[in-house]
Formats: sequence, C-alpha cells, structure tokens
Amino acid sequence: MMLDYRTLLISLGVSTLCLLVTLFATWLARRGDGFLLTWVLGLAFLVAAIFCYSYYTEFPSAAALAASFSPMLVGFAIIYAAAFQFRTDRSPVRHVAVAGLVSLPLTLVPIIVGYDGIGFIMLNLCCAVMLFGTAIEYARGCREAPGALLGMSLLYALTGFSFAVCAVVIAADGRWVMGSAPENWAETFNTSMSIAGMTGIGAMSLMVHQARITARHRREAITDALTGLYNRRALFELHARDLFTDDMAVIVFDIDRFKAVNDQYGHAVGDEVIRCLAEDLKDASGLSTTARLGGEEFAAVLRTAAPGYAEWLAERIRRNFAERELSAGDARFRVTVSAGIAYGFSEGRDFDGILNAADAALYEAKRNGRNRVQRAADHPRQGSRTSA
Repeated sequence: MMLDYRTLLISLGVSTLCLLVTLFATWLARRGDGFLLTWVLGLAFLVAAIFCYSYYTEFPSAAALAASFSPMLVGFAIIYAAAFQFRTDRSPVRHVAVAGLVSLPLTLVPIIVGYDGIGFIMLNLCCAVMLFGTAIEYARGCREAPGALLGMSLLYALTGFSFAVCAVVIAADGRWVMGSAPENWAETFNTSMSIAGMTGIGAMSLMVHQARITARHRREAITDALTGLYNRRALFELHARDLFTDDMAVIVFDIDRFKAVNDQYGHAVGDEVIRCLAEDLKDASGLSTTARLGGEEFAAVLRTAAPGYAEWLAERIRRNFAERELSAGDARFRVTVSAGIAYGFSEGRDFDGILNAADAALYEAKRNGRNRVQRAADHPRQGSRTSA
C-alpha cells in the first residue's frame, strides 16, 4: 500500500509541477495578470512540500515532517492570496502573512513537542480552511468567466473537503503520537482528489485566462486610450438601435480653438487639455454615456432629461472648464468649450438623427462666438440657453 501511496504522491508532485510550468508560461506570454505569478510561487512551495513529504514517508522524522509541512502551509497560503489578488487586483502580501502566521504555529508546535498526530490534524484543518477560502474568492469573482471560475471553486472546495476528512479520520483514530505517515483510505482519497483537482484547475485556469484576454481586447476596442471614455464605435454600438423620446437628449462638446493650443504649446499639452475635459464629463452627474468622438470632440447621452436639465448641465460643464487654469511650463492659460444639445421626439428619434442635430447645434454655437451652449432649433421646446 505504501508503494501505491508514494506513487500517488509522486504523481501529485508531477501534476503540480506541470500546472506550475503551464501557468508560468501563460504569465510570460502576457504579464498583466500578477495573480498568475503569485499562484506560480504558491505551486512552487507545494511541489517542494510534496517531494519532501514523499521523502518523509520513507525516512520519517520530526525534522523531515516539519520540512514538508512548512512549505505546504506557505504554498496554500499563497494560493489563497492569489485568489484574493485575482478578485480584487490588490496586493496579496497581507493575506499570505496572516494565513502563514496562523497556520504554521498551529501545525509545527505539536510536532516539535512530540505530538505529530496533532500536527497532522492541524495541517489538514489549516489546508482545508485555506482551500475553502480560495474557493470562496473564485466564486465571488465568477462574473468574468462564470463556468470556469465556478468549476475551479468547486474543485478547490472538494480538495479542501478531502483534507478535512483526513483530519477527522486521524482524530477519530486517537493516535496523537504517530511516528510515521498515516496510512488509511482518507489519505489515498485526499491525494487522488488533489491530483484530479490540479488537472481540472489547470484546464479551467487557462479558460479563465483566455476569457480575461478576450475581455481586455474588447475593452481596448471600445475605449479611447487617451481619456478612458468610450470611443465613437462604442457609442454607436450602445445607442444605434435606441429611439430617443422627448425626455432624452444628446450633448456634443468641442474644445474651442484647440489647434491653436496644439500649435502654441505642443501636442502633450493638447492631450492634457483633452483629458481635463474628459475628467469634467466623468464627474458630471446625470450623463448615461460619455464618449470621445475623435480629436477634441465629445458626446454625452442623457436617458432622462427633465426640461432644461441638459442645458443646465452643459452650461455647468462649460463654465467649470472655462474657469480651469492650465499650465505649459511657466505659461498659464485657459481654454473654453462649446456645446450643442438635441432632444428626441415624442414619437422617437434615431441616434443618427439626434447626434447630427446636436452636432449642428454645436457648430451654430461656434458661429455665434464659441464658449457657449446652443440647443438644436428642431425641437418643439421653446427658447434656448446660451452663454457668451
């Protein structure tokens, strides 16, 4: 039976090593996902622990047991922290430290004082808790790739359950001092479950990584790189099929005399001016969608626009932007923006129509002196709000 168990251990070590190599290669191909490197580090500790434990099964001693349990606990702590990092994109160091500082003394102190049976129980319980925690983290972050992440969560939970079963069986046996590796059905079940878990988690992790790459490409395709707003393509994808009623509006903004800013201060300063207006649009409340149409032109969609609200909001953005003092080296300067507003119709208005009307109103504002808000003349609401 020991030969079979050691064979399982070696198979587990090889499976873990293969997963480590796969994840490291995946990280090398695209280094944006830091959690993959954290995960690889955790797996490296587990590989060391598995082969140390295989040695312990042949030559049992307290030192060999501690040498195998320590990297195992650190490895599972890092894997748990990697799951937290995956979900939150925050540093995993604190979670590694807390999990390690709790689990290591609970496991190693009984071994040091001669109660290795209690050490085995504590190891299995600590590993189970960290694996359950890992399962919870992936389940909480399952929106990115629900099928794969829930599958990973299930496999981590089942592996954690197999560790818990080992603890229960050893405790039920009542052998607080063992002197050698436990040999029972629970240990074989745990090792087999770990091998299956490693294989399944490896396959699903690649699915998750591919889903992340696809989502990242999708975001890049619809996002303006300079401002972080939607781009023109995204704006049309979001609203091309919408019918705009008379309580909906579109506002188009254009920075006044922007070419002169570029010519006088350089394109880097021009980019900063564009980012400033983008920040004002992000901070404005009531805008359902904001996008950079191209160059110095932006568009904003209001799905709910009470009478006069679109004009008030555009005027507020215009005024705030005009009052912003910008710098280029020692020079200080101000830039203004013009805006055109168009409302939908009671019977509905397509997006092309309302955007063209807002654009026409914008150029009317430009012709009337710039630094002003102009509403399209084709809407039944009377009056307009302008600012010189």
